Amino acid sequence: MITSPSHLLMLLATAAAGVNAAAGTATATTPAPACTATSLTTGGFFDLRPDTAVAPPENGKTHKSGTYKDYHSRGWDYGKNFTLNICGSVVDPVSDVVGLKKNQWANVSAYYTSHDSVYSIGSVSLDLHSRGRKLVLQYTGGSPCGDHKSSSKDEDDYDDDDDYDYRKRDTKQYSEGLSTSTHVHEIETIEKSDSSSKTRRKSATISFLCDRDPGTTTAVSFVGVDPDECSYFFEARSAYACAHAEPHKPGSVGPGGVFGLILVIAVLVYVLGGVFYNRTVAHARGWRQLPNYSLWAGIGSFFNDLFVILLSSCGRLLPSRRGYQHIGSSRNNEAENRLIDQLDEEWDD
Repeated sequence: MITSPSHLLMLLATAAAGVNAAAGTATATTPAPACTATSLTTGGFFDLRPDTAVAPPENGKTHKSGTYKDYHSRGWDYGKNFTLNICGSVVDPVSDVVGLKKNQWANVSAYYTSHDSVYSIGSVSLDLHSRGRKLVLQYTGGSPCGDHKSSSKDEDDYDDDDDYDYRKRDTKQYSEGLSTSTHVHEIETIEKSDSSSKTRRKSATISFLCDRDPGTTTAVSFVGVDPDECSYFFEARSAYACAHAEPHKPGSVGPGGVFGLILVIAVLVYVLGGVFYNRTVAHARGWRQLPNYSLWAGIGSFFNDLFVILLSSCGRLLPSRRGYQHIGSSRNNEAENRLIDQLDEEWDD
């Protein structure tokens, strides 16, 4: 039984704790949108989805991204220029990508062209990471590199590493003193060892920097590449790489929702607790069961009187109403004058 305000406060605190726990559970179970990240150090939220280039929409419609062209970066002393997209495959499709199957061409997110050959440096990825003060996006699964890369001398002879046939290899090294069985056995050994080894592939890492200058657009710059030409590094400046507050997630309870729930619970505890107390302890009946009935009744009477006063004041200000009062007052004055004259005449007689 609720007999004191302390009991009401305890119930309110318990309800608020339950609401916060439910909100925390909903937030934890709701997955973060793709191409977004939350900093574990500052709590800032990053959303690079507006930087994703998309194909121009049909029928003149606009897209929320507003970017319809791929990003280009000059290699300068590297001698090659790059084309890439952010959190998406390149808008302009590519074909005959070295080291990739045909069904993988549509997933290329970054590439460069050399000697009329297209080399992928990474496939599409939406996994954005916030590492300390750095915002990083990495593409992997590009064209073969390292021991399997094609240098500038043998680019024309490069073929897909998976389709390489060691049985077509020149057999001059086996021609002297090797039997056919020994030749076949060694070839099978080479094939087995090669199939078990993992092919290294090109990758691209993009580091994003916050750019708050108004009117600037997102720009990507080439930073460098490792000696094996497997890992490429870029730097991108974008206004969307600046941290801001995390928006409300679908399926979770936002700050406004938590405040509203706490307010509703407080009102219910106040009303129900007051009714229960007044009915059982004060033995009140009817409207007097409500907590602080005299206070609420006085407030209601005050607003009722205020409404009547305002309505009457507005009625008096109406032109038609004022005209009727003038006519009525003039008629009353004439009747009083006639009555006075009549009394004077009778008094004289």
